Amino acid sequence: MGKGINRLTVKGAAALKKHGLYADGGGLYLRVKDSGSRSWVFLFQWRGKLREKGFGPCQVISLDAARTKRDEARQLLAEGQDPLAPKKSDVSESFGEVATALIRDLEVGWRNPKHRAQWRSTLQGYCAPIWSSPVDAIETADVVDILRPIWSVKPETASRLRARIERVLDAAKVRGFRTGENPARWRGHLQLILPGRTRGAGVRHHPAMPYDEVPDFVKGLKTRVSTAARALEFLIHTAARTNEVIGARWNEIDTDAKTWTVPADRMKSKREHVVPLTEGALTVLRAMTVVGTDADAPVFPSRDGKPLSNMSMEMLLRRMGCDDFTVHGFRSSFRDWTGDKTDFPREIAEAALAHSVGSAVERAYRRGSALAKRRQLMEAWTAFVAGS
Repeated sequence: MGKGINRLTVKGAAALKKHGLYADGGGLYLRVKDSGSRSWVFLFQWRGKLREKGFGPCQVISLDAARTKRDEARQLLAEGQDPLAPKKSDVSESFGEVATALIRDLEVGWRNPKHRAQWRSTLQGYCAPIWSSPVDAIETADVVDILRPIWSVKPETASRLRARIERVLDAAKVRGFRTGENPARWRGHLQLILPGRTRGAGVRHHPAMPYDEVPDFVKGLKTRVSTAARALEFLIHTAARTNEVIGARWNEIDTDAKTWTVPADRMKSKREHVVPLTEGALTVLRAMTVVGTDADAPVFPSRDGKPLSNMSMEMLLRRMGCDDFTVHGFRSSFRDWTGDKTDFPREIAEAALAHSVGSAVERAYRRGSALAKRRQLMEAWTAFVAGS
């Protein structure tokens, strides 16, 4: 027998009759037992322990086949994988199987049965053409074929559907069933294929959570211990914009007057905006005082003491399985609730959103009384959000 690797020969191995282990090199051994049985085994070290993987009996597995199996096992070790770990099936799971598993994992954090049903119905209904297809075979053309028929006629549904398909394909990649780029990705991909929203085609709305789902969402939000969660809760209670909230400073807050004065440079209208603070909003602020209340310090700081990133709340929505809605969409939720469920005048609702309504003279005339009326509106909204 030669030295190093591939020491045995077919004839020499057949002549070995005595009980023992005979090395072929590279971890491959011929095991001969007193009973006369002969088999190939691969011995290797895994995390400090000696382990053994059987390759089969000699009468079935030839010396060349055993060496091939040895080389495959050594390659797995070189890649940091355990040769004894179960081998993944060569058959990919279907899109439907991955989608079903994802919904099952996500619904642990969903309190609203309607949200769960919407995920299932949109994916099963619109994705029927790819539901049984191997998830690793889904391509851009498949996604476009599903989205294009509803892209212009049902823009919000199409937007939510695209986000859910993207989430399913991301989950497939994490689980090892796909590789490469996500064909449902919007930025730099589908946005170059599907028509954008033009002014002539109407206003593009931010996907908004239906207002009757907001109370349950806020209940779940309260269980989250993070600055992003408190910022989003404050945003919902105040119907403010993202940059207005993440840029909030303690010197803008007047707890005695129960107001938050947003400076003009952070307002879309470039006019100072006074927001009436309800008990729900004040409760959030009290929770944030433990971080510090220096006058010029951000109310919602990141770990480095700077204001939160403008993506922090969007990422929180994603972690909560609500990535088909947007943070800005909560303003629409508030406005829809006001129009459907209250008798507050339209101009008060628009003023609460810092929208300009009427002429400059009309706005100046209403300036004194609008705050009191807006406070009544925001208190009613907070009561609705709290479920009372």
